[in-house]
Amino acid sequence: MSDKPGGIPGPPENEDGEVDLGISLPAVANIIDAARASEEAEDDEDADTDPVGKADPEAEDLETQLGELNDEEQCSLIALAWVGRGDYEPDEWEEALNLARERHEADPAGYLTSFDLLGDLLAEGLAAFGIVVEEIER
Repeated sequence: MSDKPGGIPGPPENEDGEVDLGISLPAVANIIDAARASEEAEDDEDADTDPVGKADPEAEDLETQLGELNDEEQCSLIALAWVGRGDYEPDEWEEALNLARERHEADPAGYLTSFDLLGDLLAEGLAAFGIVVEEIER
């Protein structure tokens, strides 16, 4: 826990005074981009009248990126999505992160890909901490 003004607990900060979510911001931004691309491809596929089942490279890219993360980073993404969805506030970060660790030991990547609008939830989670995804260098 970090000491925020007024003693409000929240995520720890790194040596630069930036929020430390347990996963790099460029990694989160890349996952947001992949999730949004996958969702767009899914929408396009739904609008397509051709029933031929084609592999979705964007979804595979998202699954690959999630699979390359360690368990702690995946749990950080789950907690961030919960913050973005409004289940937790930023000052409840440690609680959200601990619950993500407890509940999603088996398949955190599978749980993440089950979220509708995962990219938007993660972006909203970042915004709750004052981080604008479009300003993150990739």
